[in-house]
Formats: sequence, C-alpha cells, structure tokens
Amino acid sequence: MSTRNTMLRSLHDVGLAAWFGGSLMGAVGLNGAARDEGGTWATTARIASSGWAKWTPVNAAAIATHLFGSGGLLAANAPRVAAQQGVAASTLAKTVLTGAALAATAYSRVLGKKIELAASSDPQDAEKAAKHPIDTDKAQRHLAYMQWAVPALTGGLVVLNALHGEQQRPAEQVHGVWQRARSLAPHMNMPSVPDWHLTH
Repeated sequence: MSTRNTMLRSLHDVGLAAWFGGSLMGAVGLNGAARDEGGTWATTARIASSGWAKWTPVNAAAIATHLFGSGGLLAANAPRVAAQQGVAASTLAKTVLTGAALAATAYSRVLGKKIELAASSDPQDAEKAAKHPIDTDKAQRHLAYMQWAVPALTGGLVVLNALHGEQQRPAEQVHGVWQRARSLAPHMNMPSVPDWHLTH
C-alpha cells in the first residue's frame, strides 16, 4: 500500500495533462482564431489545419506517455484492483473512457487531414483530394464534434484520476478491502469496520 511509483505517476499525469489541455486549447483558441482571421472557408480551414498538424506529433507523444504511465500503474496496483472494493469498477470506467478518447482523437485526425487536403492550394494536395472527394460541410461538422469530444473525454479521465487518488487513502483502502472480503463471504457474520478507520 505504501509503494511509491513517482515516475509512472508523473508520466501518466503529464501525458494526460498535455492531451486534455492541448485538445481544449485547439478547440477554443486555434479554431476560434482561424475563424476570426480566415475570412473564407478555405483560408479558415488552412489556418486551423496547419495548427493542428503542428500539434499532432506532440499530442501523439503525450498520449504515448500517458498510456505507458497508465499501464505501469495498473500493473503496480493490480493487487489493490483485485482486493479493494470499487477500484476495479473505476479502473474499468477509466479504460473505457481512454479507449473512447483514443478513438475520437484518431477520427479527428482523419477528418482533419481530409479537410486539409480539400482546402489546400497545393496542386498535389488538390489531386489527392480529387481522388477521394468528401462532403466538406459534413466533414467539418463531424470534426467540430470530435474536437470537443476529446477534451470532454480526457476531462473525464482527469476526474477518474482524482477518484483513484482518493481511493488510495489508507482509510479508503482499509474500508475497500474489508468490503470486498465481506462481499466474497456473505454467509459469514463479519462485523463492520469501526468508524475510526474511515476518518480521513
């Protein structure tokens, strides 16, 4: 219960912070600035696409960092996940939310690349776009939804991370392990944990 995982926790938290913060800044700041300065659809799309393209490698590194730290923490905390009531459920919720955030991020990039090609003034890009024509209005709407979905989903991960921190309090661990033991042995007349164990 007292083992420290400072490096893994740092990788997990810094990666998630960059993923959440970058996606929120892009949806609010970059897209907003592109709309203000673009004038036309093509110019607005080029400005936004250029900014998102420059952020993509950093975002990919942030996601990889987060996933590495998250996997390491899961392995380190596997005994507690199995033994403490409530931790497995929150871990499952976090896994599902992470998968959804990854899917939204990947889909955003696919849509963004298609719009980038459609709006480009480069003849080679125009040729590529002509081979794979898209409904730009529909793609733009879907991209806007996804670019807001990513900070919403990663924000949810931040909240679940806070919950995991609370579950690591010594009193919470004692209570959770006791409750798991009671649930596995319902036929036994086990007393409740004294109130003083639950004092934070």
